[in-house]
Amino acid sequence: MGTFADDVIVVAVAPGHYRATLDHSWDLVPLPQGGIVTSLALRAASHEVATPTLSVRTSTSVFAGQVAAGDLEVHVEILRRGRSAVQAVSTVRNVGADAGTTVVAVFGAPRRGPSFVDVRRPDVLPPLECPPYEQDMPAELVALGTPPFWTRVEVRRALGHAPWVEFAPTSSDAASWLRFRDPPVLADGSLDPLAVVTLADYMPGSIGEKTGNAGPRWFAPSTDLSVHLLEPLRTEWVLAHARARWAGGGWASAEATLWDERGTIVAYATQMMLFTILDDAPKDAREAKTAAPSWGVAT
Repeated sequence: MGTFADDVIVVAVAPGHYRATLDHSWDLVPLPQGGIVTSLALRAASHEVATPTLSVRTSTSVFAGQVAAGDLEVHVEILRRGRSAVQAVSTVRNVGADAGTTVVAVFGAPRRGPSFVDVRRPDVLPPLECPPYEQDMPAELVALGTPPFWTRVEVRRALGHAPWVEFAPTSSDAASWLRFRDPPVLADGSLDPLAVVTLADYMPGSIGEKTGNAGPRWFAPSTDLSVHLLEPLRTEWVLAHARARWAGGGWASAEATLWDERGTIVAYATQMMLFTILDDAPKDAREAKTAAPSWGVAT
């Protein structure tokens, strides 16, 4: 098992074509977490853009087909090259598969313009004063084991409730401190922005915060994920503050704002997800998915 820096790499095999391998340590019941697959697509697009002064500004992923751990192929097409922006589309799929994760991204250079932040970080305790996600987890869930992804990322709950706790729901506000156990820090001291994309895929917990746990159990696979990268992440922890504004017809829309420990806004993400009612699923699938923290996953 390697680190993010070791695993989120691609090898060029022809113009616009790359190969990659993703191991099962990134699995999040039962497939790799959607954000990590998006990061692989962006890594290949960065190689194809091949302009160090241009960084990823925004990406939108559509999870059209399942991407399983193993050997992957990535196809990248440059849509347009401008003087200060490049648009590209990448598709990651298992070798020979018809569909996978398709990501449209914009790479851009700094430009002149206004500067402001018109949103506030929630008032929460520092990371190490917040409880670990698994604190007070019932023994029957502990016995099911931790999904591999959570050996890579540490979570501390800053705002909201654990899904196994009885509470009276009032809002969808939920926030957690996140950090990689082996952070991919760049030469300038900031976290690899593609790692920030992975951490931005953290929104379904806001649904549970609004609905509580009195109804049927559910799982919320992602259908898409959009991430705007704003400022570099220069602290060990990042706070993911999520809200769900709407749910209906078996679908839900949510958003997340990411902040560093100093209160600097780092990223903004949105996601549409669909519901899988676990009480209708086979018993082994219900148990496995109940043990995992709520996190957007393409399945």
